[in-house]
Amino acid sequence: MASMEPGISSSRVGDHLRSELLRLSHDIHQLIQTLETSECSVLHELEHIHQSFHDIQTATASYYLRSYLAAFTNHFEVLSVAIQHLSERNHGALIAIQREDKLEEHLHAGIPLHAELSHPLLESIFYTGNPLHDGGVLIHQDTIVSAANVLPLSENMTIRGKVGTRHRAALGLSEQTDALVLTVSEETGRATFAFGGNLYPIRTSSGLV
Repeated sequence: MASMEPGISSSRVGDHLRSELLRLSHDIHQLIQTLETSECSVLHELEHIHQSFHDIQTATASYYLRSYLAAFTNHFEVLSVAIQHLSERNHGALIAIQREDKLEEHLHAGIPLHAELSHPLLESIFYTGNPLHDGGVLIHQDTIVSAANVLPLSENMTIRGKVGTRHRAALGLSEQTDALVLTVSEETGRATFAFGGNLYPIRTSSGLV
């Protein structure tokens, strides 16, 4: 699937999404039509459809991630590079980005840093063995405010056992505030963001978007 370029309008995103969904609908219709033929590889086609759904969701989520953050930090590209590198190395990460709501009262405060946001610093914080890598980083505008913060865990019973502690923490903070929380899985390297109590995948093959 063609990726959506940064900076395109929401109307063009809608047009692109509509086009991709129509294409996927055609693929599903074709599969239904050929289900009874011996030459139809159902499992292969279902895997293709599943991957297409995932690609559409990921590309769309990545576009909206940039939109959600645009007004709150000038360092989106820094975050993009950091998430890309952390994902490639399977370095677990938890990064809370403050928007309108103040976040300190929702965290068990970690180590104050008050350092300029940069991808080398973010990557070094989450490097395995760094004493700050367990816990979340708090970012406000273009500053890394603190590291090793403890975020509230989600109380949503339906996700318990389905996601790890980092993701439950990301969801927990996003349930209580308007924060956007980036995560990287230590087990798989997959990147996601939590917003409004939901998790969304991030495309990392060439950055966040």
